[in-house]
Amino acid sequence: MLLWIALAAMTGLAALALLWPLAQRGGAVTPQASDVAIYKDQLAEIDRDLERGLIAGSEAQAARIEVSRRLIEADEGEKAEKDRQPAAQAASGRRRFAACVVLVAVPLLSLGLYAYLGSPSSPDQPLAARLDDNIENASLDELVARVEAKLAENPEDGRGWELMAQIYLRQQRFEDAKQAYANALRLLGSTAEREANFGVAVVAAADRMVTADAKAAFQRALKLDPKEFRSAYFLGLAREQDGDKNGAIEAWQALIADNPNAADFLRQEIARVGGQPGSAPDGAAPDTAARGPSQDDVRAAQAMTPQERGKMIQGMVSGLSERLKSQGGSPEEWMKLIKAYSVLGQADNARTALADARKALANSPDAVRQMDELSKALGL
Repeated sequence: MLLWIALAAMTGLAALALLWPLAQRGGAVTPQASDVAIYKDQLAEIDRDLERGLIAGSEAQAARIEVSRRLIEADEGEKAEKDRQPAAQAASGRRRFAACVVLVAVPLLSLGLYAYLGSPSSPDQPLAARLDDNIENASLDELVARVEAKLAENPEDGRGWELMAQIYLRQQRFEDAKQAYANALRLLGSTAEREANFGVAVVAAADRMVTADAKAAFQRALKLDPKEFRSAYFLGLAREQDGDKNGAIEAWQALIADNPNAADFLRQEIARVGGQPGSAPDGAAPDTAARGPSQDDVRAAQAMTPQERGKMIQGMVSGLSERLKSQGGSPEEWMKLIKAYSVLGQADNARTALADARKALANSPDAVRQMDELSKALGL
């Protein structure tokens, strides 16, 4: 009932807004028909006063002239008003017709649109019913709400908590991710991957600080899998945060041999804390920055938080830059470096790399031309 009252009120307001301009009547004030009779009476009065000797002949003549002038103006105004009456009557008729159309058409059109586009006979559909719709038609927020509703009904669903933890991490809801991983660990048991995931969520929630809970989780993960890269990296970061930079450097140096795809990232971290990155150990994979990220690089990056992925990419780009500066490279490698800086939004570094490339490739006109074309394409 309230819905129909609201619709009726809205329709009335719409009709009033349309009818208001039609109710306004304009036009200048015109002489009235009685003015002609008044001026004629004044002429007769002047003649009577002259006969009775109340005014002189010259005064009577001047008065006749003035009243006659006014009489002519009033008579012309009356004729003009009569000429305008048919047009005014037509305009008034059009206004009445438009008003009738508005009063009839607006309600009918509103009801017709609501009947066609709305669902007046459909019952209310609560959130629970919408969450049970086809999953293919649901948005991400609806999917999250659906899983959260299921978990509220069945809080012992460990797989559900593990799924939600991954979604929370992608949404940067780190506190929720930490709690979800804790539930998954409690219900599904401890594995190296779950312990590491929990530790990463704790670090993310603590704004990249390796807390005691995170450190304990990483240590448990390494006991289950000594090759768990994230746990070893964050334990090295914990040493740095505790003031033991040498310990952090040692921990990260030890990771390079077994994690060649993350070597550039680790060397970047070692250099950041003041250590010497050194070269790749014997038997290690070729420099990843020189050949670009492989599928292993992508998988390694996906296992990290967004912040860690960004640092790894930056490390690869920096490694490529250092190698090209010290050893030189092909035009393709220089172009790869310049494009990487541009994608990262580091325009100044891209311009510096472009200048270095032109200098290094000065003996190759074709290569310099390629650099110029790339510069124009990237807006550098």
